[in-house]
Amino acid sequence: MHSGDCEAASVPEPPDHGCVASWWDMVLRNLRSVPHHCSTLGRQIAALYTDFTSKSLSEHIFPPLMEMLIYFNFYKAPFLVDLKKPESKIAHTVNFYIRPEPGVMLGIWHTVPSCRGNDAKGKDRCWYEEALRDGNPIIVYLHGSSEHRAASHRIKLVKVLSDGGFHVLSVDYRGFGDSTGKPTEEGLTVDAVCVYEWTRARSGDTPICLWGHSLGTGVATNAAKVLEEKGCPVDAIVLEAPFTNMWVASINYPLLKIYQKFPGCLKTLMDAMKKDKIVFPNDENVKCLSSPLLILHGEDDRTVPLEYGKQVN
Repeated sequence: MHSGDCEAASVPEPPDHGCVASWWDMVLRNLRSVPHHCSTLGRQIAALYTDFTSKSLSEHIFPPLMEMLIYFNFYKAPFLVDLKKPESKIAHTVNFYIRPEPGVMLGIWHTVPSCRGNDAKGKDRCWYEEALRDGNPIIVYLHGSSEHRAASHRIKLVKVLSDGGFHVLSVDYRGFGDSTGKPTEEGLTVDAVCVYEWTRARSGDTPICLWGHSLGTGVATNAAKVLEEKGCPVDAIVLEAPFTNMWVASINYPLLKIYQKFPGCLKTLMDAMKKDKIVFPNDENVKCLSSPLLILHGEDDRTVPLEYGKQVN
């Protein structure tokens, strides 16, 4: 190859005027949109500022604080557990999800009675769903605050109930475990009603019991009241360590006792609960229910005193 050929090959080609024009048009469009985006961003910042300054500092702090202390759903223990694989924690159990409303997905474990354990080996979710019609009674288990459906004390109870011949549906409310959404009293009630109705639609005449523990007692009676008003009372209700209502329970809650020593702080906390509509009125709900009711409560319960359980009945 001659040196002249090399020099000719190294000369850059003239730019494609079509590409340059397209690029320049894109730049101009983006520049023209800057004022619009700035205006939109400015309005959003102004709205956030107005919303922030329209409330007192306590209104910004205490409602989220009360939600955190009541639901404690950010504490997702036990950690490093694959909730999609319940067989690593409890036998003859399958994991599945249902959607109570758009944007919310609930994680549920279905444990069949131990007497059907051998039948369940290798079976898929469809088999478990059909098993709900086998005549063995069903318990929809509504747990307390913090942790999730794989917590050891909850698994122990499920095993006892399974050995007793019950199907158990262990529900993680919205915001708990791997369930999506944010917990609110109304939302947790919707979750429980949805799971009950989903179960009823698949179980035929098999009896279904709502079993609530601690916070779950408020969810259970709220859901039972909604179902009662729909003309579909639940077959039975079990309340384990119930409280009268969340306002009374919060005053006695160990993590909140320290606040009682500060003037006006307790009233501020109660106002925050009212603002967030956190009540869970077990004492009022049970007056409206026709379902058989069983209350379980330990005499040495320091979190929810036995006297509160007696007042619910």
